[in-house]
Amino acid sequence: MINENLHKKPVALDRVKHKDLKLDLQHRDLGTVGKLNAFFVAGTEFGDACREYPVVWVHAGNDEAGKQLVAPIAVFGLKAEQNLCIDNDKWRVRYVPAALRLYPFGLARVAPDQMVVCFDETWGGFGTSGETLFNADGGPTEFVANVQKQLENFEVEVERTRAVGNLLVEKGLLRDMRFDATLPDGSKLAVDGFLTVDADKLAALSDADLLAMNKNGVMGLIHAHQISLGNMTRLVEWYVERFGTAAPATA
Repeated sequence: MINENLHKKPVALDRVKHKDLKLDLQHRDLGTVGKLNAFFVAGTEFGDACREYPVVWVHAGNDEAGKQLVAPIAVFGLKAEQNLCIDNDKWRVRYVPAALRLYPFGLARVAPDQMVVCFDETWGGFGTSGETLFNADGGPTEFVANVQKQLENFEVEVERTRAVGNLLVEKGLLRDMRFDATLPDGSKLAVDGFLTVDADKLAALSDADLLAMNKNGVMGLIHAHQISLGNMTRLVEWYVERFGTAAPATA
């Protein structure tokens, strides 16, 4: 999965062009990630992500038939280009979304049935020293093969997560979400633009729908989403901490 907010200059990994390219596994650069206020998480990540972040849905355009698409994200900050989950160039949470852990690599679709491994050419960890990407015969090293397998497995989870989003839209279970906080100086902080599961609409579903959603794991994802919303208060606390004021009272 290539994300334009993360992969600034994605290029396909090529055994000829990049035969001498190496990756410094010790290189750390959270500059780009530090400006992400949210990022995609797959359904399989909800159990871990819900302990650290608010996990909500956002509009993700429309498919070819014009049907609305949604995607789940972990919220990192309360304003654009703000990541409160990074402090002193380190993550202050225990779980980092899978796509960010796989960065600077990603998969790009070049044909309906073909995807290629890409990397962000702007990432500073590539050079002439470190982990070799290709063997002398031009084949990918074990490291690259492992990265590709992880990317392919994650892409499967992306598709499964998309199906869950389609179900939530089909059942009309999502509604606009707004979170308001009152800061110590009396100013208001509002966070919106997200979607949350409507508890009343969920309760109004038929027994057959609820049973099916319980069996296919969707209810577990919904419960993780609902639990995660408590982390919005922690983000407000981190927001206040960063700007040197006392802990806020939420409204």
